[in-house]
Amino acid sequence: MPSRGRTGVYSGLPRWVFVPAALGVVFVLLPLVALASRVPWTHFLTLVISESSRAALALSLRTSTASTALCLVLGVPMALVLARTSFPGQRLVRSLMLLPLVLPPVVGGIALLYTFGRRGLLGHTLDVLGIQVAFSTTAVVLAQAFVALPFLVVSLEGTLRAVGSRYERAAATLGARPTTVLVRVSLPLVLPGLASGAVLSFARSLGEFGATLTFAGSLQGVTRTLPLEIYLQRETDADAAVALSMVLVVIAVLVVGLASTPRVGRRT
Repeated sequence: MPSRGRTGVYSGLPRWVFVPAALGVVFVLLPLVALASRVPWTHFLTLVISESSRAALALSLRTSTASTALCLVLGVPMALVLARTSFPGQRLVRSLMLLPLVLPPVVGGIALLYTFGRRGLLGHTLDVLGIQVAFSTTAVVLAQAFVALPFLVVSLEGTLRAVGSRYERAAATLGARPTTVLVRVSLPLVLPGLASGAVLSFARSLGEFGATLTFAGSLQGVTRTLPLEIYLQRETDADAAVALSMVLVVIAVLVVGLASTPRVGRRT
């Protein structure tokens, strides 16, 4: 009988599997160790509390929160439709919705620019109305949401398919309206997957660079997020770039750790 660990997880793996697994861990951790070794710890605090650094961090946190909210508003219905319905062309729609996962972010930025820019598909009409989206804080939020939305959709759709629809069907049989089933049954069942997807979307938004630079530019206090600030500091002050990179690594570790906790990641 295959052996199981104390957590009930299958542990009868061949020993050779642990070798590439360990190499993979080293491959990920070694660059982080190298980065930490170059951080100027003696004046670390001075570097990360400069006016430009604080403005970039604050902007990143605000826009990432806003883009995560936008991902929830759009992504939850998308995941529900993909997981609970069947319609012609569904595979194509799913592929298109997940396209930002594989597109280079700069391509996404160009696409957004030709959509919401002053001469874009929608931007021209918005400009006539006095609304300018490109190269504004709103553009940062849209760029981040564009690349982060698939993370929420993938996480939530997978959770919806894993829990099945038997409880939803039972509630509908008992006379519950579709909205009641959604709010009282469906969403509570998939709350761990929803929370995990939201956290991952926030993390992806926080680290977004290419689409933001292309669509929003780099104006301090308006569109210059922390990744953009790190890129600019790399050319003028390497110590500041390394220190800010470490800040971003720490935030990313905390966010990903939150997504990995049993409260968020456990299947209902």
